[in-house]
Amino acid sequence: MPKLLIIDGHNLLFQMFFGMPSRIINKDGKAIQGTLGFVGALLKIIRMTNPTHTVVLFDSEQENPRAEIDADYKANRTDYSTVSEDESPFSQLDDVYKALDFLSIKHTEVTEHETDDVIASYAIKYGDEVEIVISSFDSDFFQLICDNVSIIRYRGDKTIICDSAYIIEKLGIIPQQYADFKSLTGDTSDNIKGAEKIGPKTAAALINKFGNLSEIITRAKEIEKPSIRESIIKNTEWLKNNYKLIKLDDKAGLPFGLDELRYNYNGITTNEVLMGINLR
Repeated sequence: MPKLLIIDGHNLLFQMFFGMPSRIINKDGKAIQGTLGFVGALLKIIRMTNPTHTVVLFDSEQENPRAEIDADYKANRTDYSTVSEDESPFSQLDDVYKALDFLSIKHTEVTEHETDDVIASYAIKYGDEVEIVISSFDSDFFQLICDNVSIIRYRGDKTIICDSAYIIEKLGIIPQQYADFKSLTGDTSDNIKGAEKIGPKTAAALINKFGNLSEIITRAKEIEKPSIRESIIKNTEWLKNNYKLIKLDDKAGLPFGLDELRYNYNGITTNEVLMGINLR
């Protein structure tokens, strides 16, 4: 079966830029640690997954469309236009693009949606005919996991492959219930507030009893513990809004067809890539 590797570009760039032990400059005095880390991690992920197709997707600087649902959504994120170039991962983005072009790996900035939405569209559209591996630490992708879709969280030798068994063991729910789960608990990384008194264990227990968020809200009076029952009733509209923010679907357009994403790794090294784009 063909295998499509989808890289969450900004997620990997930020991980590498801030994860490198120090600022690294080349012979010309140019900072390259983000690009070096990105290319090195990308090639290792490719070797780990052995894909037949590969794409890297980046968020654009367009206003986040989910802000129309909730103005506080991701409002806690750093505005990198206000920081120095040395502290901004975006200062090395052009070099990352050059490296991807040198590797003949398709990439693009997502403009009309979030990268999450386009990745979801790929997973939903092609998940029945190809194996899909999504490289990202964004937990929203857990809801896409199924027999042919998995998540790789790259950490070198500590890399984790997240499949259905991983979600069941870690959270006590199935992947298809993750949007319901996260709506209840919230997510500090996306500035999404959950319902009071409801942590992961309580959320999982509610979902296992009622099946999904809609049923929990509809049958809230059946919840035995008063504080939990009151929290659900009090936060009903908030929880519905959370679900709109978190739930992924296949409505985003695809920037590339599957045939355009064919990729055959030829053993190239990180150093060869950096030399190829004159960054060493």
